[in-house]
Amino acid sequence: MSEITILDGGMGQELIARSGRATSLWSVQALLDNPELVRAVHDDFFAAGAEVATTNSYSVLPDRLENHGMPERLEELSRLSCQIASDARAAAGRGLVAGSLGPLGFSYQPDKAPPAEQAAEAYALLARIHAEYADVHILETMSSVDQARGGLMGASVTGKPVWVSVTVDDQDGTKLRSGEALADLAPLIAEFKPAALLVNCSVPESVSAAMPLLAKMGLPVGGYANGFTGISEDFDSIGATVDILSARKDLDPMRYAGFAEDWCAAGATMVGGCCEVGPAHIAELARRFGSDTAQAS
Repeated sequence: MSEITILDGGMGQELIARSGRATSLWSVQALLDNPELVRAVHDDFFAAGAEVATTNSYSVLPDRLENHGMPERLEELSRLSCQIASDARAAAGRGLVAGSLGPLGFSYQPDKAPPAEQAAEAYALLARIHAEYADVHILETMSSVDQARGGLMGASVTGKPVWVSVTVDDQDGTKLRSGEALADLAPLIAEFKPAALLVNCSVPESVSAAMPLLAKMGLPVGGYANGFTGISEDFDSIGATVDILSARKDLDPMRYAGFAEDWCAAGATMVGGCCEVGPAHIAELARRFGSDTAQAS
């Protein structure tokens, strides 16, 4: 891998862009209807220069599947998402598979998350499945200290490296979406010693504000921002669809990579993209940060 690890981009929004369909199951819908499309997105991110395949399991969570009347499919869909990513990595001949563990309750809504001890049970179940395929676990879009704690408690059971990625306030990147200061993560980081600390699914400007604070915590750090204008107040519970969120018009690959340069200057060694950041953005990151694996531009 290069000195700067190139992560992949936003799977869910890329699937919607290609399928033209947004549902309350989010990216799980593609696992049900068109797993070949999930594979194609992984392949395209690898072709663009990504060094990590993040499994399409962000929404493969007990509460989401139960809400949609299919709790019994949790293990099946977890394994499918991991197998697709593993197959894409094998075809590319390089890289890591990162098993995605998304937020219980709902994205950006830490008040809806179960307490850490309860969440840990769900995450441990999923992590044990992912561990059969993935090189690392990645806890994504953790919006509060307690939410991150539950994820770390659960994911740590496998002994595999854990990356924890938090999401910060779009107006003030020094704060988690819960309102807690990023500095409040320090005791948790000291206790669990994750392999990396990242910030994701926030506007790039807020990721830039967060990065120097993360870098002070003594771990490898990184960022992968979203391309939304912001998070609508209506986007607040299971059943909401992502089509109520608007994409920015000013975040082409060149500008996005400019933000990533700021993150790296502040200490980031891992960069990629979240929602609305596609293969073209990843190709520019790979080009700019000297990856010799990119095949696309």
